[in-house]
Amino acid sequence: MSQEHTPIRVSVGTSSSSSRPAQPPAGQVPRATITPPIDIHDGPDGLTLEADLPGATESSLIIQLEHNVLSLDARIDAPAPEGARPIHQEYAVGDYHRSFILSDDVDRERIAAELKDGVLTIHLPKADRARARRIEIKS
Repeated sequence: MSQEHTPIRVSVGTSSSSSRPAQPPAGQVPRATITPPIDIHDGPDGLTLEADLPGATESSLIIQLEHNVLSLDARIDAPAPEGARPIHQEYAVGDYHRSFILSDDVDRERIAAELKDGVLTIHLPKADRARARRIEIKS
């Protein structure tokens, strides 16, 4: 019998329990929120999510798992030389937000993330109970 490939389900959507404030503090202009494009790859060990987050740094990025919802948030500041203020800007800068509902097939203790050249890669390994395995027959 061959090993069967069992997919992990990830629902893509917006979480209602976000850690971001609903309104900016008094006196501040609301910032644009960008939904970053995501690629999801299913492999034998689990899922890999790749998110394009240009301008994000490790210190500006928050990845949070709460109640089966994996959330990505990053605050991006407009690049400008020190002491200068923008007078014309064609590149829109905003904050990133994206969330996913994870199934119980994901091993939450082994989730890992790395950020390189504006691409966030999150590894969502399969829980042991979700991995396909061969059962030996005893006679």
